[in-house]
Amino acid sequence: MAWRYSLLTIVLIFTTTIIIFYGFWDGITDMAHLWARKEEYGYAYFIPFISAYLIWQRWDKLRLVEFSPSWVGVAITLFGGLLFFVGTIATTYTLVQYALILTIIGCTHAYLGTQAIKIILGPLLLLFFIIPLPPFIYNSLSGELQLLSSQLGVFVIRLFGISVFLEGNVIDLGDYKLQVVEACNGLRYLFPLVSLAFLAAYLYRVEFWKRAVVFLSSIPITVLMNSFRIGVIGVLVDNWGQEQADGFLHYFEGWVVFMSCLLILLIEMALLAKIGAPNRKLKDVFGLEMPNPLPEGMTFRVRPITFVHYAILVSVSLVAVSSLYVKNQQQILPDRQNFGTFPSQIGDWRGDEDLLEEKYLKSLKLDDYIIGDYANPLGSFVNFYIAYYASQQAGSAAHSPRSCIPGGGWKIDTVTEVSIPDLQVNSTPLTVNRLVIMRGEAKQLVYYWFQQRGRVITNEWLVKWYLFLDGFTRHRTDGALVRLTTSIRDGEAWIDGDKRLTEFARQVVPLLDDYIPN
Repeated sequence: MAWRYSLLTIVLIFTTTIIIFYGFWDGITDMAHLWARKEEYGYAYFIPFISAYLIWQRWDKLRLVEFSPSWVGVAITLFGGLLFFVGTIATTYTLVQYALILTIIGCTHAYLGTQAIKIILGPLLLLFFIIPLPPFIYNSLSGELQLLSSQLGVFVIRLFGISVFLEGNVIDLGDYKLQVVEACNGLRYLFPLVSLAFLAAYLYRVEFWKRAVVFLSSIPITVLMNSFRIGVIGVLVDNWGQEQADGFLHYFEGWVVFMSCLLILLIEMALLAKIGAPNRKLKDVFGLEMPNPLPEGMTFRVRPITFVHYAILVSVSLVAVSSLYVKNQQQILPDRQNFGTFPSQIGDWRGDEDLLEEKYLKSLKLDDYIIGDYANPLGSFVNFYIAYYASQQAGSAAHSPRSCIPGGGWKIDTVTEVSIPDLQVNSTPLTVNRLVIMRGEAKQLVYYWFQQRGRVITNEWLVKWYLFLDGFTRHRTDGALVRLTTSIRDGEAWIDGDKRLTEFARQVVPLLDDYIPN
């Protein structure tokens, strides 16, 4: 006996799909824009089609299974809707996108039931790989991978007997200097290879531990091969000049590295297949299975419609209604002074304002800012930076220095919270994040905090929570990041930097009320 679907069932499924797309449209378009802008996410265009193909591959098995519509799936769908609402109010598209996949899985679970969904759970989980990482996680991971790739690349160069010096992300070959920038961090190989490793593990018909090894091993394989690529580029540049690091050869080496990673993964799978009993060949345990045609003379029954089917429709409709609610909320934009009027003389400190490059402004998406070096009569300098956002909508919010600093080649040595005595913001003592950062012999001390809607916040996660709370209750998501930085000169101790930043903070913080509304 096999099962078929009634016209009403098909209409319900089609309607549910349309409502999901409508409710999550902003999150979907933001995700697609990131795929287009960042090469490391270019593979994501293919994932939905691969998932659909893998589900079709199991279509014969689904037709023979009796579905048991599940209220657990409805609960997952509602949780996805809640996550969508929180993510939209908290201006975090990543939450919205994870909510989209959870909602799809929840609706599928509710419709198929616990037993039947196991047949296609792998292709559904593959959809999680289309979601870009949150910016602060991406920036931190990118910075760490740049540093690690630089160190391992220098190790490869030295294996060839070449004298090389590493400072942060800059590989100094004497006549030439190579900077390991974001494009060389390995993420453009890591993300697609991890996705392919998950797909390979799904199609790999062996013990679970072997599948787990294949999936997890894709990370060190990518990091090591990318570092080897950087080392080879360094060797070529040392022997034949700077042009070896640019143009076609650079991208060709990238393709060679990626294909080499795939080959290593396949060799690993072939070796794992031979471990244990029975000893098998890779072609016997890895590959696609086409759906089998149903035997002739099958009896067909129509799948019944239950209350769960209507509950699914109601659940996704609530998501769509909540999206309309958020879109119709009018953001309150409080009055404030523009940073163009900020004084250049603050007590004994005189400032020399600077401008951010256009590429940084496009990335930061801020509404107003001030950046510049302030000096006192003793010759001490403090770099002063404020990024102000009138409305921190999803994809446009204050960037944490913890994410951005590693991208400049600086290593964050310690992170602590300190309070500045006798200094308050909106009647609350000022507490700041204190970062000790180093790059080679250079040392800097950084104070930063988020000053948002009358609060001083040092925790990045609390920033998101208050964005949700204030966006929902006060219709405000404005706020700013305040950062003070000073270099620790030869002969100075860290406490000298603390004194300098504390003194400057006492002078500048009382002036901020006119520029950062409470």
